[in-house]
Amino acid sequence: MKLLEEEGVSFRRVNYFLEPLRKEDLVALLRKGALVPRDLLRTREKSYREMGLADPNLDDDTILDALVAEPGLLQRPIVERSGRVVIGRPLENVRKLF
Repeated sequence: MKLLEEEGVSFRRVNYFLEPLRKEDLVALLRKGALVPRDLLRTREKSYREMGLADPNLDDDTILDALVAEPGLLQRPIVERSGRVVIGRPLENVRKLF
């Protein structure tokens, strides 16, 4: 990520498609970021509509299962630093970690 490189922060990039996140991984990230599963959804993805994820009555487990099954639904980047997690868009979110 360009911002991290500019700030001289070392980081490890994870390609969700090559290294899929498990449900437990997502739950841990959510806790560290005080987020809910719906926060991680990319709502403009075709699979979001096809899987019926816009339904406000879906429970968190259903959304987590969808994120595991379809990594393309994950917001990105997700940045973790010093035990805190933010979704990297907008970029100001990442700056809060410094």
